[in-house]
Amino acid sequence: MRSALKDFARREWGPLYTAVRTALVTRRWRAIPMTLGAVCLTALFQLVQNQDWGYQPVQNIGSVRAEDPLWLALLRTPLSLFVPALDLPVWGALVQLLLVFGIAEICLGRWRTLAIAYLATLAGTLYARVGIALGPEGPLGLPASDAQVVDTGPSAAVVGLAVYVCRRYRARWTGALVVVAMVVEVLVKTNLAGKEHLAAIAAVLVLMAVESWRERRQPPPSDPEPERPGTRSWKPPITS
Repeated sequence: MRSALKDFARREWGPLYTAVRTALVTRRWRAIPMTLGAVCLTALFQLVQNQDWGYQPVQNIGSVRAEDPLWLALLRTPLSLFVPALDLPVWGALVQLLLVFGIAEICLGRWRTLAIAYLATLAGTLYARVGIALGPEGPLGLPASDAQVVDTGPSAAVVGLAVYVCRRYRARWTGALVVVAMVVEVLVKTNLAGKEHLAAIAAVLVLMAVESWRERRQPPPSDPEPERPGTRSWKPPITS
C-alpha cells in the first residue's frame, strides 16, 4: 500500500516537484520576483484600504462591481487581482499568491503566469454581468443584488493557474480535484465568488483545448538529411 502511494505521488507530483525544487535551490528567491512583488502589493493594498484615508483610493483603482460601466471594470481589473477582499482574512490571499503564483512563475514563466491569471480574472468579471442578465432562475444566473458586490482578490486567478499548471505537468488527479472542489463550493454555497471560479476554470480549459489543437496541427520535425562520408552535405567535395 505504501509503495503504491509513493508511486502515485511520484507520477502525480514528481515532475512538478523537481521543477520547483531545482529553481528554488539554484536561484532561491530570485526564481519568483513577480510573485514576491504581487505579495508585497497585496499586503500594501490591505494596509492602505484599512486606513480611513485609504479605503476610497483603493476602491477607485481596484474595486470591480458588475454595476460599473464595462470600460471602468476592464480598467480596474488588473489591479483588482491584488486587492484583497475585505470580508476574508488577508493571510489567505497572501498564501495563495505565494504558493500558486510562485509555482506558476517557475513552471510557466513570468509573462505567461500573468496572462493566464488575468484571463481567469477577466472571465470571472465578465461572467458576473452575464449571470445577472440571465437572472436567478437558471443554474448559471445570479440575483440582481450581486451587481453591487465588490469583486476583488486573486482567487479566480489562483484557481485558473492551478488547473493550467496541473495540465502542463500531467498532475491530472490534482487538477481534477481542484475542479471538483470548485463545483462542490457552488453546490454548497451558491454565491458570486463560487460561480466566478467556475467561469475562470472554463476559460482556462478553453485555452488548453486551443493549445492542444494547435500542437496537433503542427507538423512533426523532419529528420535531417544524412551526410555522405567525408563531406559536409550531399554536394560533392570541392577539388582544385
